Amino acid sequence: MKFIRFIFYFVMAILVPVAVIFLGMRVLLSSAFLNLEYRMPGFPADNYGFSQNERLHWSKLAVQYLVNDSNEDFLGDLTFLDGTPLYNDRELSHMLDVKKVIKPVISIGYASWALLTVLGLITFRNNWRSEYRKGLRLGGMIMIGFLIVIGLFAMISFWNFFTLFHSIFFEGDSWLFLYSDTLIRLFPMRFWQDAFLLAGIIILGSSLVLVAGLKPKQK
Repeated sequence: MKFIRFIFYFVMAILVPVAVIFLGMRVLLSSAFLNLEYRMPGFPADNYGFSQNERLHWSKLAVQYLVNDSNEDFLGDLTFLDGTPLYNDRELSHMLDVKKVIKPVISIGYASWALLTVLGLITFRNNWRSEYRKGLRLGGMIMIGFLIVIGLFAMISFWNFFTLFHSIFFEGDSWLFLYSDTLIRLFPMRFWQDAFLLAGIIILGSSLVLVAGLKPKQK
């Protein structure tokens, strides 16, 4: 029984980081974040002509593509007023690569929350509340430690961090584009800096709540 409880405790500690990372990512894949981001003070204007409303319109379609089941035509059929394709072949290929990463991550994220819920029900049935609380708290501590390391790296050189992040998920330089390409016009570097910052705040805040809120009571 002690071994089973240890496995339960270990699984909880692993699921928590997955769940809170997914929470941060899911917020970024929302219209609310886009509506906020493009209205942030100092957000750079598009030197090639997109208005704020156009950026919001096109970026929301880009995010929809990443989370729905549509094929490349969802973006490939989009055009400017003069009939020119909104995205070139390189951009469409990259967005497909991103979609291939995002879709499984979303499934894993929802699965982590479902498993945490199921384990919570098992906890109450078997009176393992102590293990459940300890597992949640340890998971929060692991996530905080991981986030500190990542945060320090990003603060030292966000570009190096950004490059490493892409090299993990994508091959070669498939994620590099011209400033005149639609993806850069919609999602400049400032967008990604704010996105990672917000995700970090959400993840850190959630982890701190678990660590502080589930602290063992002193006898």
